[in-house]
Order: sequence, then C-alpha cells, then structure tokens
Amino acid sequence: MREREIVARLLGVEREQARRAETGALARYNRGRKVHKKQIAFHKCKKRNRWVFGGNRSGKTECGAVECVYLARGVHPYRKNRPDAFGWVVSLSQQVQRDVAQRAVLRYLDPAWIVDVTMLSGRKGSPAGVIDQIRLRNVFGGVSVIGFKTCDQGREKFQGASLDFVWFDEEPPKDVYDECRMRLLDRAGELFGTMTPLKGRTFLYDEIYLNARGDPEVWYEFMAWEDNPFLPRREIALLEKTLDARTLESRRRGRFCTGEGLVYPEFDERVHVIPPFAVPPEWQDAISIDPGLNNPLSAHWYCADWDGNVYVVAEHYEAGRDVEYHARRIREISRALGWHTDGQGRLRALIDSAANQRTLAASKSVSELFCERGILVNARVNKDLFAGIARVKQYLIGEGGKPQLYIFEGCVNLIREIKGYFWGEGDVPKKRDDHALDELRYYLMTKPRAQPPVAEPTAVQKDKARLLRRARRGAPL
Repeated sequence: MREREIVARLLGVEREQARRAETGALARYNRGRKVHKKQIAFHKCKKRNRWVFGGNRSGKTECGAVECVYLARGVHPYRKNRPDAFGWVVSLSQQVQRDVAQRAVLRYLDPAWIVDVTMLSGRKGSPAGVIDQIRLRNVFGGVSVIGFKTCDQGREKFQGASLDFVWFDEEPPKDVYDECRMRLLDRAGELFGTMTPLKGRTFLYDEIYLNARGDPEVWYEFMAWEDNPFLPRREIALLEKTLDARTLESRRRGRFCTGEGLVYPEFDERVHVIPPFAVPPEWQDAISIDPGLNNPLSAHWYCADWDGNVYVVAEHYEAGRDVEYHARRIREISRALGWHTDGQGRLRALIDSAANQRTLAASKSVSELFCERGILVNARVNKDLFAGIARVKQYLIGEGGKPQLYIFEGCVNLIREIKGYFWGEGDVPKKRDDHALDELRYYLMTKPRAQPPVAEPTAVQKDKARLLRRARRGAPL
C-alpha cells in the first residue's frame, strides 16, 4: 500500500509538471527566447537568506513572487520541495501589499490551484481587496498557505507562527526582520527579500551587503535596468534623463544610496572575489600585517602569478590578543599553506612602521616581539595614503578591463572593509574598519608600477641607431 501511494504521488507530480510546461504564467516565466539571467541565479541559489537589491522595474518583485509560488506549490525547480508549506509575504503597508506583492503572487497562481482566500478587507477577486491568506493545493496532495503581513502592524503581529519561508517585498524594520527570522528556526525555513535600497546605510547594509557577521547563508545580487531583457532600451534612455547620478545608483542599479562616496567603487564582489584554488608555491610572495592589540590585527597572505595578477589567499583578523597569540596563528596558517620560510624556518612579513615604536610601558617594540617569535617583519613600508589608494584602484581596474587583484572567498574581513570604505571630510577616508585595507596598501606599494610594453623599433629606427653608434666611434658611416 505504501509503495502504491508513493507511485501515485510521483505520477501526480509528473502530470502537474507536464501541465505547467504547457500553460499558465508560471510555466511561461523565464522561458523562451528572452530570459532574465539574474532572476534565474536568485532561484538557483541554495543559501537561506537571499536578497535582490534592484532598481525600479528591474524584475526583482517578479522573482520574489515566483519564489513564493514555487515553494507553496511544491514545484521549485532547484530546491527540495516540502508538502503543506506555510509562508508569509511581508509588505510595508496594506496598500503596498495590494498594489504590488499581492498582485504579483496572484499573477502566477492558476485559479484551479486555489482552495480558499481569506480577506482582510473587500470582496474576493476585487482589485481593491486586501488578502489575509491564500490556501492552495500542493502537488504532494496537501494544502499550502501564503499569508500576507504588513510592517505597519508592528512586531507583535509577527509572533507565534512556524514558517517555511518569508518574502520581504522592500526593506522591513529591523525588529520585524528579526522576529521573522525566529519564525523560521524550527522548520529551517528560508528568508528572501527584494528591495530598492533608498534609505542609505540601514541595518540591511551591514547585515546583508557587508555581511558583518560572516553568515555563510547570506547571498545578494544587484539587479539593474539593463539586466531586465523585457524592459525596452528606449524606456531606459528616457528614465535616465530624468534622474540625477546619485538617484540613478539606487533606482537604476539597486545600489545603496549612502550620500557618501565609496573609496573603491571599482570593487565588484562578483568579479574580484573568487573561490580558492591550489596556488603554485612559486606564486607565494609576501605576508602583510597591520598590528593591533585592542584593535584587530590584520594579516593577509599575498601571491602573484607570472602576469602580475595578485591573489589574496588567506586571512588572520582578530582583536584583543597579544603578539604571542598572533604570531602563533600566523605560523599555523603559514604551515597550512606550505608558505616559504628562510633557512632557519622563519617567516618574513611587511608591517606598519608604527610597530617599531617603543612605549614607556614596554621594553620591546611589536616588531622585536614578532622577530623573537620567528616572524621577521620589515617595517620599511610606503604609507603614503593617496598613492596607496591609487595603487589599489590600479589593481582593481587592471588592464584592458581585466582586474589584477583577486581575493579568495575566505578573506571575509578584507572584503567587508573594501565594501564599506567611504570618504570623509577633507577628502580623507573615514578612519573606521580599515586595518586590512592598510596592509593591502603596504603590500601593493611594494609592487612595481606596470610599464607599457616597449614597441619594437622600425627598420629605419634601427638603421639610425646603427649609424649613430658608428659616428660616436669615429668609424666611417
């Protein structure tokens, strides 16, 4: 009997998949000649805290609505599906829910799937109605629920439920966000959001974009007008003319509108951050250290290939520790990497020149303490701030559109600092969270500037040079 039930369910799923392939908005979503590649990337991502930071009309809301329907129906093409799923769609207000998220979800629901609709206000099927819950058939034979919530209800209205998923349509208040995360705990549920970041550096800037907590389940994507293949290019050109440069960053590209200038706008996490790979020992170049005791000590291991590309392959970043601890961790990481040492097994590293200073409270400098522990540090580094920033930019841009600086995914603190490094007053970067960036500059300033290739002299130039050499020797021309 059990086997018969399993077979019947599998056949039911197959029939549903065949039906979906033929008709309906969900079946037509991202099928055909044009596809929205970033929407597909969002659905494929296996992380459990996913966000799309998108410009207006970039397609972000569509992928959020489709994700809800996929999960509720049990037909997600890239995830393990669940029977009888229960999830929330969270909007800022009832009006926004009705006009945006609710309408988008209904667009992808076949009426034949709907068991019942509970209204908060208005009649079922009325465009002016506000939905409380939609109960719909799951392909596994049960009933799933999509509930609708609004942030203006307050945090207390989000308590109590156990959920399989939450979709935030636009940025919620932090207390609502935190409460919804609690609702997902016991069912290992999924949280995803789609928003245009117009409020500047809010908690989601730190929580998701910078990933300040280092949460391995966090993922994000920027979605711009150009990414939406269904948005006419003529329409893009018209909209561009009506917006200033700062507003364009948010409403066109989905970038955070901070009101401050990034020091390294050239940095693109999708380009400059790469998965680790086995680096040839011949590429090992240098360790660079920015010392700290109460503040974090930052150390990174740098490699360079034969084409001058630099790879940041490992990281040690920790605060509130003494030199003994830091030296031990640097040696441990170096052993794990198979890092080169001198004939006596000692490491060599660059370090901030401030490490040479002694204080009245200490008889030895930080440099001396590191040297005693087998790390020979060189404090003769170029600390010119603006020249160093220019050098970092040079490596981020690279040559011919190809960057020359790549960072392994595990170097999370360096990545976070680059993304959150802003100019302050007096055209000087804000002195905040820049420890890794300092030692990045120290290292890159040791690399010679790339020189343009010397052109091969022409036959005429070679002949002139030959005649000039003969004339200098007094030989007949």
